Amino acid sequence: MSPGSGRALGLLLLLLLQCAARRRAVVKRSVPDVCATCHVHATCHQIEGKSVCICNYGFVGNGRTHCQDKDECQIGASKICGNHTLCHNTHGSFYCVCLDGYRASNNNKTFIPNDGTNCTDIDECEASGLCGHNAKCVNTEGSYKCYCNDGYKLENGEHSFHPDGSTVSCREIDCGRPLLIPHTEMTWDNSTTLRSRVYYQCKEGYYFNGGRNFSECTIDQSWENITFVCKEEELFSNLSIFNETCVKWERKTGRLGVQKTYTFHILSQRWDEKTFSEGVIFNITTNEDNPKVCLDLDSGSNYVVNITTISSTNIPVSVTAAVQTKVKEAFNNVLIFNDTCLKWQRNVRGTDVEDRYSFHVQGQRWYQKEFFHEMIFDLTTHKQAPEICFDLQPGTNYSVNISMAASNFSLLVSITTQITDPPFPDVEFVAVTGSAPLLRLRKAEDQNGPISFYQVIVLPLDLQSTFICDSFAAATFFSNSTDVKGYVAAEFRAKDVADNMPISLGDRHYYGKFYNAPLKLGEEYCVFLRVISEWNKVRTQSCAIWAQIKNLAPTPQYMTAVGLGSVAAVCLILFLTFSVARSYLHNTVSSPPAALACEAVYLSATMDTAQMGITSSFLETENVSLL
Repeated sequence: MSPGSGRALGLLLLLLLQCAARRRAVVKRSVPDVCATCHVHATCHQIEGKSVCICNYGFVGNGRTHCQDKDECQIGASKICGNHTLCHNTHGSFYCVCLDGYRASNNNKTFIPNDGTNCTDIDECEASGLCGHNAKCVNTEGSYKCYCNDGYKLENGEHSFHPDGSTVSCREIDCGRPLLIPHTEMTWDNSTTLRSRVYYQCKEGYYFNGGRNFSECTIDQSWENITFVCKEEELFSNLSIFNETCVKWERKTGRLGVQKTYTFHILSQRWDEKTFSEGVIFNITTNEDNPKVCLDLDSGSNYVVNITTISSTNIPVSVTAAVQTKVKEAFNNVLIFNDTCLKWQRNVRGTDVEDRYSFHVQGQRWYQKEFFHEMIFDLTTHKQAPEICFDLQPGTNYSVNISMAASNFSLLVSITTQITDPPFPDVEFVAVTGSAPLLRLRKAEDQNGPISFYQVIVLPLDLQSTFICDSFAAATFFSNSTDVKGYVAAEFRAKDVADNMPISLGDRHYYGKFYNAPLKLGEEYCVFLRVISEWNKVRTQSCAIWAQIKNLAPTPQYMTAVGLGSVAAVCLILFLTFSVARSYLHNTVSSPPAALACEAVYLSATMDTAQMGITSSFLETENVSLL
């Protein structure tokens, strides 16, 4: 053997001896006995081959240096014991008791709610005689109340009582004499106890007015207040005119079958005369409470009807009514055609006679309070079936009064015009490249009908020239239709829109039932604003192009999100690579060279010891006993 070979062999033996020494040093390191360090209120457990100290039930702590009593009652008696309970903490445990008026379902005074035990109400009224004589017991939740029987009341004026050892007495109710009502006669059996009644009746010459005609003795030891009133007889009340020439009135009296005589004095005046002409006088006699009289009056005249009768005290009582009879219809069969035109039939035959009609037209809008449209003009014609068309505004309610002064005849006609397309949206056109613009929504005027909605419509730019305003009635971004290439991005109710309101495209929010979807990168879009009017079952709309967007680029927020995502991915790959390498070094079976094998053994033993220390420390800080 050469000298060089000898030296090499010596160095190899020296290296092997050093590795063996290091292995013995690592293996011989002592491991403390964890179980011997457990607290007096803790128990040692084996978890994944390691000893761990865990505090016993009812104690919390790290299991080694301290395990203190856990106050289970601090979270509240209702949460740990249930309803209607009190919680009492003990060293290492607790127990529950029921509140007064309740008993435990296991019939024990104390319990721990681990077997379904709860507190139920005690029906104290099961014990007879609890409330005493002339009283009854009513059970309540957790207690009870006593009430006097019918016909009795408490001397202290209370409605209920709870016997607490003191003397409680009841006495029979006595309401005393009933109330006196002027001009009445009482029917009464002289009873003044509970539920006794007294009835009232009006004396002659008076009539009943008010609610019921009896009063009852109540538990409050008083007679009920009633609105019964006897008023003096009324000879005339609620005089009214019906069927143009008839009059009727009410006669209120407490006496049945008594006849009265009424005198009628009628004066007449024609519409074209200034003075009244002498009328007729006649009498009628009736015993009805609601008399009716129809008069023989001429049409187209004004009348004054004076009715007089004698009261029971021989004093004349009179009432006057004004009657205006209608003139014979000068025209009828008024029809509306073409929405804004009228035609009618004259009752006067013959084409050689001309009639002059006066028209008073007034229009208003419920949705535009300041709007008012008025027209006044005349029309002279000899046609048997005249026609006329009006210049009316859309979306308006009109009243048209047609009158003929020669015959003192007029007629009122109502016309409602349909809405038309709203004015074109007032938009500031925007053309951008690379980013979505911030748009401003301006309110439209209610000129042709009430503005109901505003819609933002997004289309591919190549469809701009083929867009029809009344399309996309319900096209949403999530539409199931395969041929829909555009969609409604947002819808706003007119009453919710503020003038010059900012609109941000693609913000991922819902506006109405429509989703404002994000715009796709690299795509080109056109944006329309649609104004919609809905009224009287008619829907109209107007549209205007609002914006053009070309070559949409990523936003700074998008680039930031992508960058953060890339950094996170790289960190995840590095972490996984380190974990695989560590596992390989720890679990490899092959025999490396002597120096490397020595370092591997030392690293493995060190990591095992560190891992055991970390696990023990973690269990010490996280060991909490739960109920």
